[in-house]
Amino acid sequence: MKIPTNLKYTKDHEWVLIEGEIATIGITHFAQGELGDIVYVDVDTVEETVEKDAVFGTVEAVKTVSDLFMPLTGEVIEFNEVLGDEPAKINTDPYGDGWIIKVRIADLSQVEDLLDAQAYSELIGG
Repeated sequence: MKIPTNLKYTKDHEWVLIEGEIATIGITHFAQGELGDIVYVDVDTVEETVEKDAVFGTVEAVKTVSDLFMPLTGEVIEFNEVLGDEPAKINTDPYGDGWIIKVRIADLSQVEDLLDAQAYSELIGG
């Protein structure tokens, strides 16, 4: 299973790409595999500040709906509009075109609480 080493991870199976004060967030390959075919992504928090660990949206798969948890406090500045028409991008390219949101990070010290690739791999039994 692919776990990119340039990303950070959460115990809730989100990945985070840190670029300065902007974080790009999606769900991991492991998470999309557990969910199955994703048919809808709902994010209604654009232009809102969302606290760490709060729900920022949901993904709907054929059999379940799963909450998406914010890994870092910040303002949601962009939703990946491609997912409106092609939610399955999360299944086919979870670390690329399947990203979900971009966030302006409010507290960069929270990055230290995220998992690195090795710790995430251990979490999922890799």
